[in-house]
This record gives sequence, C-alpha cells and structure tokens, in this order.
Amino acid sequence: MEEDHKELPPPPRFHNKIFKIMTLTLLFLGLFFALSFTGIKTTSCSEFCSSCHEMKPEYYTWKASTHSEVDCVSCHIEPGLENLAKSKAEGVVELYKKTTQTYTAPIRMPDEIPDRACEKCHNVSKREVTPSGDLIIPHDKHKTKGVECIQCHSGVAHGKIADRKMTFQADYAKWEEKVGTAAMADIQWIRPDMDTCMECHKARKITTECTACHTTGMIPDSHKEEDFKHETHGKQASTDLKDCNVCHKDMSSESLEDFEEASTLTKYLNQGKEQVQKKTHYDYAKANTFCRDCHSQRPLSHTSYFLKEHGDLASQNREKCLACHEVQRSSNSNITQVACGTCHPSSHTRNKDWRKRHPVQVSVNQKLTESCFTCHSETTCKACHQDKRDPE
Repeated sequence: MEEDHKELPPPPRFHNKIFKIMTLTLLFLGLFFALSFTGIKTTSCSEFCSSCHEMKPEYYTWKASTHSEVDCVSCHIEPGLENLAKSKAEGVVELYKKTTQTYTAPIRMPDEIPDRACEKCHNVSKREVTPSGDLIIPHDKHKTKGVECIQCHSGVAHGKIADRKMTFQADYAKWEEKVGTAAMADIQWIRPDMDTCMECHKARKITTECTACHTTGMIPDSHKEEDFKHETHGKQASTDLKDCNVCHKDMSSESLEDFEEASTLTKYLNQGKEQVQKKTHYDYAKANTFCRDCHSQRPLSHTSYFLKEHGDLASQNREKCLACHEVQRSSNSNITQVACGTCHPSSHTRNKDWRKRHPVQVSVNQKLTESCFTCHSETTCKACHQDKRDPE
C-alpha cells in the first residue's frame, strides 16, 4: 500500500523553460504588433502631420480643400508594405532634421502625385464633372493623350503655397484654420486657368478655337451687333484693348510683345527711367495674326473710286487708316506695303530745312540713290529726279 502512495517525480525543468520562453515571446510579439499598429495608425493620420511646425501650412490648406476627407497618406504614400516601410523610414530622417533644424524650407514634394493615386477615387475614363460656365472638360481625351492629373490639378489640395512664398520658417507660427481657408479661397491657385490650357494646347499643337473648350463659343454680345465688324470693333478696342487681348492673344499664331499690363515689379524697377512708348490698338491690329487675317482683305470702302476719295476720308479720321497702313514705308505694317509715303513724298521742295528733320543725315550735295527708296516711292521721286540732280 505504501508503494501505491509513492509521489511521482517532478517534470523535467527544461519543459518549464520552453513554456516560459514561448509565453514571453508571444507576449512580446503581441505587444510589438499592437504598438506598431497603433504607431502606424497614429503617424498615418493627417492630424499627425500638423504636429510638426513646418507642415502646418500644408495641413491647414488641406483641411480647407475639397480633399479634406482624404488622408495625406492616400495621396503621398503609394500602396504596399514596402512603400509604407520606406515612408516611415523617411519620416525618421525628417524627424532628425526637425530636431537638428537642418530641414529645407519651403517644404516641397520630392515627387509628383502619380495618376494612380487619383484613380483610387476617380474614374478618369468616365469622369463626370460640373465645371463652371460653359466649359467642356473631356478627362478621357486628356488621359488618352498622356496628360497627367498633376499638370492641371497641382493646386487642388494645397493651393501652391510654396510657389506663393507662403511656407517660409518665419511664417509657421501664423498658420491656423482661418489662414488656411483664406489661402484656399483664391481659386486662381486651386483650379487650372485658361493660360494653363492654352499653353498646353499650343505646345501639343492642339486647336485653340473657342469651341474646343466652350459650348457657347464665348462670343460677347457686343460682337453680335450688325455693325460690329465693319464699324464699331475698332472703337471698342481703343478703350478696352486689355479685355480684347484676354481672348484674342491666344488666337494669334505669333507671340505678342508689350501688350500685357506691366507687373508691379516691372513698374517698380522702371521708376525714374524712360518708359517704353505704350502700344495702341492700331499696333495690336498689325501684330496679332487674327486681326491681320481680316485686315489684309480689301475693305468694302476701298472701291475702284477709293483712290480719289481716300483723301477726304483720311482727313476726317486719319488714325483709322493706321489700323492697316503706316505713314512711311520704313515701318512694316505686316498687312499692306502701301503707306502714305508711297504716294505722298515729303515736301522737301517747299521746306528748305527738311534735312534737319530727316532721320538719316543728308549732305547738301546728296544725289538720289537706291537707299532713298527704302522709305520713299521710286516712281514718285523719279518724276522729279530723273536726271539724278540734287534732291533740292
């Protein structure tokens, strides 16, 4: 009986060690993954970005944007564990730069947002938009031609604040919700403007006709008046050339110089200096190929009797003639080679002091030469100077 109550030997000690090691390992891994998950979740939320002073401008503009419900990581980190790990590693580097104050301001994206980030939410091929006015925006055609989303929509989330010089270190303390809302209220930095579209169309040799982007053709009511083409458009251009240029500058196949209003910086730098003579609507008509295409056609008023009648018309409104003609042949109108000086030579026979006003020095014994015909009419000059006598 005593043998039946004999105690069993204790289990081997190494079993207890393995059990303890496995238990501790599982607890450690569980804690590690829990902390890692919590850390990743915390550092991936958009609010975490604003914890760094230098990211406040980006955070508050994002919060005021149409993408405020899309977390930063959705656009700035591509999907996949490898990209996530890479991003967190870069975050550690940025944290070091912040601590040591060695980061570069203003903050800029190292890489552009790829189309696939946008296409996680937007189906570009079937993109339906509600643009303002009468705009036509065929996203599918732009996608087919290789136009990237960022080329038109780079300001949609942050309003291009780096380009606007709003993200320098001295400005970080100023940023809060009201500033972010104000920065995103200026739509010229949020949406693509007409210049963006036109520059791209010209570079890709795509049509720049109004009907390509506007359902109504964008024809102003004043242009629909019966007498606009032949009577009133020049008068309107004389007072509203800036407005005319907004649309018609993109209709010219040649670049237009000095017709845009000078910038504030240019005006400041030119203070005290001689200003360039302001160009008029007559100069514009000769420079813009859209105007020239129409002006190069003989006007209805220029009938077979016009040569006899034009003197009276010119005396009534000489400037009207300058829309196509020049006073002297030395100036090229780009429309017609017929200038006033073609038929009306200078009155040097009646004015003995003409040499003083002549743009080129003329000696007393100067004879008629081929160089005179650069400005003057050869036929008219030779009517008096057939024997090449002194021009007087």
